[in-house]
Amino acid sequence: MNIYALSTGPGISGIAVIRVSGPQSKEIVASIINGNLPKERIATLKKIINPKTGQLVDEGIVIWFKGPNSYTGEDMVELQVHGSKAVINEIQNILSEFDKCRLAEPGEFTKLAFQNNKINLLKAESIGDLIAAETELQKQQALRIMSGNSSKKFNSWRDGLIEILAEVESKIDFPDEDLSKEISKSVKINSQKIRDEIKKVLDDEKTGELIREGFKIAIIGPPNVGKSSLLNYISKREAAIVSEKAGTTRDIIEIHIDMEGIPVILSDTAGIREAADEIEAKGVKLALRKAENADLNIILLDPKNVDFKGFFNEKMADKSIIAFNKADLGIKNLKEKYLNIKPIIISIKEDENVDYLIKEIKLKLKKQFLKTENILITRSRHRQHLNECYIHLNNFIEKKNNEDYDKAA
Repeated sequence: MNIYALSTGPGISGIAVIRVSGPQSKEIVASIINGNLPKERIATLKKIINPKTGQLVDEGIVIWFKGPNSYTGEDMVELQVHGSKAVINEIQNILSEFDKCRLAEPGEFTKLAFQNNKINLLKAESIGDLIAAETELQKQQALRIMSGNSSKKFNSWRDGLIEILAEVESKIDFPDEDLSKEISKSVKINSQKIRDEIKKVLDDEKTGELIREGFKIAIIGPPNVGKSSLLNYISKREAAIVSEKAGTTRDIIEIHIDMEGIPVILSDTAGIREAADEIEAKGVKLALRKAENADLNIILLDPKNVDFKGFFNEKMADKSIIAFNKADLGIKNLKEKYLNIKPIIISIKEDENVDYLIKEIKLKLKKQFLKTENILITRSRHRQHLNECYIHLNNFIEKKNNEDYDKAA
């Protein structure tokens, strides 16, 4: 089967790239261009013709990649044409009329590359992450995984474990042989070394996943303290409705922003109070859940609403910044115990000290992402498998120490 797809983004653009991959891709493309297919890897200007009508469709660059030296590992042809919707649609319609040639499924070109051993699964995932990257940190992380550093580390662990297993199984297969004590000592040292390295990787505070998915920040507090105004201020647009009426925000409003290269998901939540109706009660429940799952909470209060009760506890203290809004109304009502926690006093209305609050948020982010060079885990699947490996290694070391070699192996 041959497949084709638009590799560039949809919509009007100067250039669009359409790829065709498969055993007959060379013959298929040769039949729609004016003349023979160009030599391998030579970019050549060609006229693209509708074979049924003989009419000119477009004029563009054609490049042929002979398998296995192509992205997919198969013969592949790339058409670089003008990014007109009419041109793209007609070329795709022409390709669809060939026998055994169909539109590729999402990610199918990369899937073929994986199946044909052109890339491993980590690199396949990192390509998807690079395409989806919105910030500098996301881009750098995807490029590091693509470079193969993670694969090298994982493979070194795998090779070490295979060597350990071989030595343990030799003890099982030849129980009467007096195997060297050095081998037994080596097994112990190497298995503990790999286990400790995996533990160190697991203790990364999930930084890789946070970079990939976004750092979650929730703005929480009582109604009408300026949570929606703060969201709009940080995002620099009217993302949430602002009203003097308490309880305007009922649902979670989320925006994705780039904060100095760090991907952030900022959430505006319903005001936390004794709900007036069932809908508001659900909003309050969602707000509390969002606060619990957030990586950082901005607890926003004002001189009229200074009570933490209902949404602040010791567990949340380490991941919270407390701010008092509406400083223009005065802070005389703030009790001494609230001033002792050193809140950030701001006025969104007067644009007073809000930049300092944002600076504090950025400092929290930078502290979280200070060390990103040696991150190996970028997905929960990676973490799950490594955690299972760590548990199995602990069990292995325990059984081996008890000379229970069958179970250890």
